[in-house]
Amino acid sequence: MTSHTSPAMTFLALPQLLARNWWLFFLRGLAAVGFGVLSLIWPGLSLLTLIALFAAYAFVDGIFALAAAIVGRGDAEFKWWLVLVGLLGMGVGIATFMWPGLTALTLLYFIAGWVIATGVLQIIGAIELRNVIDNEWWLILDGGLSVLFGVLLFIMPGAGALALIWLIAVFAIAYGALMIGFAFKVKKFTSP
Repeated sequence: MTSHTSPAMTFLALPQLLARNWWLFFLRGLAAVGFGVLSLIWPGLSLLTLIALFAAYAFVDGIFALAAAIVGRGDAEFKWWLVLVGLLGMGVGIATFMWPGLTALTLLYFIAGWVIATGVLQIIGAIELRNVIDNEWWLILDGGLSVLFGVLLFIMPGAGALALIWLIAVFAIAYGALMIGFAFKVKKFTSP
């Protein structure tokens, strides 16, 4: 005889599921902050270096998001958005590594498309989480910031290279800080 967990039981266990994996969200935040700080420290980055840094960051972020979805036990219906964020990040990272000769404008559109898609998925995931976590605004702010940043990149693609690097760096640091805030928010659901 097999026992099945009801959807209501799985839904109620979601905060504990997220809490067990809070450190993966924390690592995603640290990776973003690290990428942003490195971009600020080296403002004279060549386009090739910026492309390599972005590709590595997107791939690592994707791995951490996918790991957060896979490591946790529970109903997949509540983790699908994390799987998509993970696969998208890994795919964008691999694609960027495979085409290192990208122009600045192409890189800008890669980044813009990735952050918009990731932001929308995070907003959807946060809306699902709001049913079990009160005042879940860290992930909504993170998703909203991503969408806004991506739209700005599409609207103003003519920004200079240095301005682009600074804009990407500031976004990455803010994104990472919000993701770290989310990690600590869900960590409080850890059972003693």
